[in-house]
Amino acid sequence: MIRFAEERRPAPAGPASEPVAAAPTPPQPRETAAPQPAPEVSGVREKVLAIVAEKTGYPREMLDLDLDLEADLGIDTVKQAEMFASVRAAFDIPREASLKLRDFPTLAHVIRFAEERGAGAAASSAGTKPGAERAPEGAAVGDSTMSRSPRTFEAAAQVPRRVPVPRLRPALGLCKPTGVTLGPGSRVIVMPDQGGVAAALSERLAAAGVTVVQDPAPNERIDGVYWLPALDDEGSLAAMELADWRAALDLRVKSLYSLMRGLFEQNAFLVSATRLGGRHGYEDAGASAPLGGAVTGFTKAYKRERPDALVKAVDFEPGRAAAEIADILIQETQRGSGAVEIGYQGAQRCSITLEARPVEDGQPGLALDSSTVFVVTGAAGSIVSAITADLASASGGTFYLLDVVPEPDPANPELQKFATDREGLKRDIFARIQACGLRATPALVEKELAALERAQAAQSAIDAVRAAGGNAQYFSVNLTDPEAVAQAMDEVRRRSGRVDVLLHAAGVERSHFLPDKDRREFDLVFDVKSDGWFNLLRAIGDMPLGATVAFSSVAGRFGNAGQTDYSAANDLLCKIASSFRATRPATRAIVIDWTAWGGIGMATRGSIPKMMELAGIEMLPPDAGIPWIRRELTAGGARGEVVVARALGVLMNEWDPAGGLDPLAAAAPGPMVGRLAGMGIHGPLTVETQLDPAVQPFLHDHQIEGTPVLPGVMGVEAFAEAALAVFPGWRIDAVEDVSFQSPFKFYRREPRAVRVEAVFHPEGEDAVAVCRLMGSRTLANQEAPQITTHFTGRVRLTRRPLEPAAGLPPRAGGPSVTAEDIYRVYFHGPAYRVLARAWIDGSRIVGEMAANLPGNHHPPEQPLALEPRLLELCFQTVGLWELSMQSRMGLPHHAARVSPGRRLDLIEGTLYAVVTPHPEDQSFDADVVDAAGNRYLQLSGYRTVALAEGVNAEPLIGLRRQGGEDKELSATAD
Repeated sequence: MIRFAEERRPAPAGPASEPVAAAPTPPQPRETAAPQPAPEVSGVREKVLAIVAEKTGYPREMLDLDLDLEADLGIDTVKQAEMFASVRAAFDIPREASLKLRDFPTLAHVIRFAEERGAGAAASSAGTKPGAERAPEGAAVGDSTMSRSPRTFEAAAQVPRRVPVPRLRPALGLCKPTGVTLGPGSRVIVMPDQGGVAAALSERLAAAGVTVVQDPAPNERIDGVYWLPALDDEGSLAAMELADWRAALDLRVKSLYSLMRGLFEQNAFLVSATRLGGRHGYEDAGASAPLGGAVTGFTKAYKRERPDALVKAVDFEPGRAAAEIADILIQETQRGSGAVEIGYQGAQRCSITLEARPVEDGQPGLALDSSTVFVVTGAAGSIVSAITADLASASGGTFYLLDVVPEPDPANPELQKFATDREGLKRDIFARIQACGLRATPALVEKELAALERAQAAQSAIDAVRAAGGNAQYFSVNLTDPEAVAQAMDEVRRRSGRVDVLLHAAGVERSHFLPDKDRREFDLVFDVKSDGWFNLLRAIGDMPLGATVAFSSVAGRFGNAGQTDYSAANDLLCKIASSFRATRPATRAIVIDWTAWGGIGMATRGSIPKMMELAGIEMLPPDAGIPWIRRELTAGGARGEVVVARALGVLMNEWDPAGGLDPLAAAAPGPMVGRLAGMGIHGPLTVETQLDPAVQPFLHDHQIEGTPVLPGVMGVEAFAEAALAVFPGWRIDAVEDVSFQSPFKFYRREPRAVRVEAVFHPEGEDAVAVCRLMGSRTLANQEAPQITTHFTGRVRLTRRPLEPAAGLPPRAGGPSVTAEDIYRVYFHGPAYRVLARAWIDGSRIVGEMAANLPGNHHPPEQPLALEPRLLELCFQTVGLWELSMQSRMGLPHHAARVSPGRRLDLIEGTLYAVVTPHPEDQSFDADVVDAAGNRYLQLSGYRTVALAEGVNAEPLIGLRRQGGEDKELSATAD
């Protein structure tokens, strides 16, 4: 199988120099244009050249017809797509899905395409003439990005700070089928691990009639791939040599690249497996076997290129049995197409989403001052140079600046001309190349311009450090050369003895879809980040290392079309940083998933800003991005991965509208769960239920001044039912932090839709659903509906068995008030007249549950997750205490915790609510118990809000008198 992968991939090229970092490219959009009048064929050439001149910024005289679009003109795949869209628009050429960009490698091919296909008229030449004004390419580092005083964090505070977190997913039995069939006729590749999973998986597949292909021939049909090498723990990274590191990554990710490139046109499914810990490293323990991050990053990017294929990266915790993993991988192949990242830990199945979190976390941040020692890689990048200047202005510390470009000569006149007359400099370089007898192409000119840009950025960083009173040491180092990196770090060790902040920003990006991404390009993009990171850490060795900040990308977090190598390298860095929590706990590891920057850096060039706009991805303002690293280091002590971006557009789109949930399979029978609308990766479980006061007793018998109101206890029930709808087999441990924010009313007694949303998080072995209950209604003279959140709360689910507990047993008291008196004051109808009688018991009040109550809901056979009328018994008993002692009728406002207890089918005799008031904080606790003290429900931290003051509580005078007598007895006893 490895031989198959090796034969399919191109031969590796020689070593390449370390290029600059670039922002990721968004997915290619579809282009549309209005038809235009027909052109004269003789003008086609000039029109096409005008379009190319506009897209490249090069004048017409520099554009020879046999220039290769990419090799000579530097027009990458994304820019070519935009250029072809402009050509089609200019000549009214319809889009043809079968055309491949690679079939039109030169300007002559593009012109012939326009001549042969064009039938319409040329568009107006306005804005497309040679030399037409165009958006500036990457901004030179100058006064606009450099500052001699630290920037404020005001702009950074306007950009969301989001971190990846695990979010629980429903069991596979509740998910939609993927459409993949594993049976007779299916042909799959199983890339083996060393722990027995491949053997167990192959055995199960063969038993189902699947052919497991061991050594596929070229062009042999393959339906899918199970990629398992990342299930093996690679061992301690600190004990690895560079050869071991490269061999481990070649096996895990580079062979995967070769195999999937060869199978790309077959649209085979890909299910990769890792042992990062079961939650992809997003937990306190950190990632185990972190090299699996490269496999996950590749897999996510592959999904972006093959959105119609089943693609999953399934993560497991160490120690899970091989047979169990094999079973899960088969199940994940057949069901659950809504998520790419899936993790298994214990009984929990999760995916990864983003959650906004503040940078301040209550922990001390890093103090930056003149003693702070920085090591910065990729220091000649314009973005990195600006960040370095910001850190220098805040600290005045020591900066060791590493980049592949030679140390710049500040006296070089071309550096000044680059900043002041870039177009003139282009012509000078073009003429100089021609004078040397070489063929001058825009690509050669751009190569020299790029070198000057990086030299200027490096010089700007050096100048900024020295202007701040700091010490700048520059090293020209190729990070893939371990000896050169070791020499630089030896100098750091000799001069400073430690590294306080290692900023690893070196990298390169080349966007090509997998069929067009050759081995040399993949190695170049992947190795600069990955080998560079390994060489740095190995060279630092046991030297004290305070913090690391690695530059990643949204392409690493989400994957991106054309960036399988870039995504793999970035996610590898993310998982290694996560592993530091266990392997280097003294080092605070941070990874920044940047979006593309606007106004500075290579993502500002050519078509990328437009592509970002079409994809709905906002570019990052430099004023927000430049001080971000400093804020992250100094404002708190958080570590891990941080996504820095405003709107993320298509990257946050769901792969399935319902998140892969099968609403029919997941339908729950309770009265508060009608339709399960979906459960997105980045959105909540959504439950929609139509309620009618004419049908439901809990509404008809719960009216305030003639208007049916949803009982708060049925809101709690709705939360519990929604949670169990997607986690059957679990049990409700508690409903916590319930807030009754506003009453849900059924105006004019008309039916209304109730919407419950729930987001599920793991907490240890438990699951916690953060819920809210909402209603929507259209008000007079308003077009948009008014959406109101009425109740919020948290449901804690567990698989632990219930441990029976005893509550406060009821004691007989003095005279009691009966239901006849109670419901002369209360508004409840028969189904909610839950009190038979009540009495004062010392400092407590006891309410006896009524027998033979009418049904709570319709149809009555629908089971309940909780018994809401037990909670109602507590609420009403509390209300009696407030009415009798304070002449105040209270409605539910907040409950800290509602815990179900003993099963209702074990009830022995009558039930009682034993309520303990806490006057000091105006709260109540309550137990629902039988005569023996067996607890069936516990309510803690309950508070009310007044419905009305001055209520006529005359029917409850017996309770008031009894309460007063008990107080006198208590005072006498004292």
